[in-house]
Amino acid sequence: MNATTAQDNAWLRAMPWVFVLIWSTGFIVARYGMPHAPPMKFLAVRYALSILCFLPWIVLAGVKWPSNRTQWFHLAVTGVLMHAGYLGGVWAAVKAGMGSGLSSLIVGLQPVLTAIWLSGTGSKVSRRQWLGLLMGFAGLVLVVSRKFGAGGPGDQANWLNLSFAVMALFAITVGTLYQKRFVAACDVRTANVVQLLAALLVTLPLTLLEAELMDWNAELVGAMAWSVLGLTLGGSSLLYLLIQRGAAASVTSLMYLVPPCTALIAWVLFAEPITAVTLAGTALTAFGVALVVRSASPPR
Repeated sequence: MNATTAQDNAWLRAMPWVFVLIWSTGFIVARYGMPHAPPMKFLAVRYALSILCFLPWIVLAGVKWPSNRTQWFHLAVTGVLMHAGYLGGVWAAVKAGMGSGLSSLIVGLQPVLTAIWLSGTGSKVSRRQWLGLLMGFAGLVLVVSRKFGAGGPGDQANWLNLSFAVMALFAITVGTLYQKRFVAACDVRTANVVQLLAALLVTLPLTLLEAELMDWNAELVGAMAWSVLGLTLGGSSLLYLLIQRGAAASVTSLMYLVPPCTALIAWVLFAEPITAVTLAGTALTAFGVALVVRSASPPR
């Protein structure tokens, strides 16, 4: 094995863990950016800037665009789901008062929904998997029940922000399964541009419903810069590659690592409380999801 091959293999092994770290920061960036901007306006600017970053890269690299309209359509659907639906739901939930840790915990149930879907398409759900489903749900209830009525900033749950977070959960789950099923392999840069264009077209009309203006300051600029360079060019591209390379269940299994990582970062940066109940609920959810995913049969 030559040095180049060894480096490539090392990067492939590290890719999932890099993705988890980057993806976890998305909930933190939302906490930084939301006090200074409405969610849809922020995301519309993020999509537009991301497209402007990808286009010169595509031209300089001579990358080919998707070859037919069907492929463009499938990429557009995944863009609406995995960018507009998922990010719109998470950012709206945080704007409505939900903490970073809780929002990541709810979206972290994605592997459970994925396993249920896969079982409905032919894979049998074992007793161990059902136990994991019940444990994951119990952990979520444990954490959410403590946060209802909480008075601290960024530590509140209500039906409005929970609805946004659940919408994000379903959007990222359906988007992942749809991409694995219908999107043929193509260059990650052109795929991202098509997805972002579709997300931008859906998000722009929603910005008209927001009366709040963007207050450009150091925190908002930093949040926008990391959202574009780190999360979209880095995290979204890694997610696309991971879905293309692996089975849906194995890719979504990475998501149960995100809530603990996000909670730790939020505790350090925002002093979001990590109580014994929070730790117990997070651990129960993570272990339950792990049981579901690890015992799931890989799709053929």
